[in-house]
Amino acid sequence: MKVGPADPRAPGPAALLSQSHALMQAMFSAKENHFLDHAALCAPHIRFVAATDGDMTLGTGAIALRDGYAEVKSMFTAPEARGRGVADAILRHLIALAVLEGCPLLRLETGRGLDAAHRLYARHGFTPCGPFGDYEDNGASLFFERLP
Repeated sequence: MKVGPADPRAPGPAALLSQSHALMQAMFSAKENHFLDHAALCAPHIRFVAATDGDMTLGTGAIALRDGYAEVKSMFTAPEARGRGVADAILRHLIALAVLEGCPLLRLETGRGLDAAHRLYARHGFTPCGPFGDYEDNGASLFFERLP
């Protein structure tokens, strides 16, 4: 498995992002969804990565470079690749990338009920925090940060 820069519009990553967006739309209302669409993931302040095995895309993730921190976005693992360490590898890569970009403080917003994701973030040193940036406490979101 390799983790590295990818184009969110390429077929493999785009398909996984569409699956992720569909899941989030099924679980949360429109105002509770904060995912970035495929085009937004191409912005200059976004670093988008994918985990691949040959020509198969196993998972995706990104960081958005913000003022003083990096925000983890678009974490998703293909259902058939779960349990293989894909999300761990992507998150390790994103943490290292944020440090290289000069943003050792990482933050993220996620939804209630995404317990496997919450456990992943805790394993990587993320702890609960309050809303940040433009987020509001809407009752559906949980916020985490990983201090340098």
